[in-house]
Amino acid sequence: MKSSVQKAETTIPVPNLDKADLAILKLLQQNARITVKEISEKIHLSTTPVHERIKRLEQSGVIRQYAALLDHSKVKKGLMAICYISLRQHSKTAGVQFIKAINAMHEVIECYTISGEFDFMLKVVTEDMNAYYDFHVNKLGQVENLGHQQSVFVMGVVKETHQLIY
Repeated sequence: MKSSVQKAETTIPVPNLDKADLAILKLLQQNARITVKEISEKIHLSTTPVHERIKRLEQSGVIRQYAALLDHSKVKKGLMAICYISLRQHSKTAGVQFIKAINAMHEVIECYTISGEFDFMLKVVTEDMNAYYDFHVNKLGQVENLGHQQSVFVMGVVKETHQLIY
């Protein structure tokens, strides 16, 4: 199944990350709106090399995007579920069709291919249980080649971070 997922190729090779790159990445993880000037002051480099390093990190794909992280419960997405999915058929075509269907569903905010009993793990957010039921029956349930499904509901968040550099 994992062979049906293709990774994006970058045109610039991934750089060897030095201490300055890691410091920049750490600061950007904490606050993506931090200015180049503020970064340069914190890591003791002038603005031009900091700007060039950030551009290189972006172009090489180390920095994929900048985002505002929202509190799902404050934007009418109060129900979060983890769905485990098995496909009936495990061909490249079946995998690609499933991935295409999942990418079209705005309720699915994350999708992973996984090992073990299931093929995929989805992180799904909806307004409430009625909206989740509608999603489960009328969207997810209509996907071809769907085998076994299991949903578990998130009752509370203990830790949620996007930081990779500490």
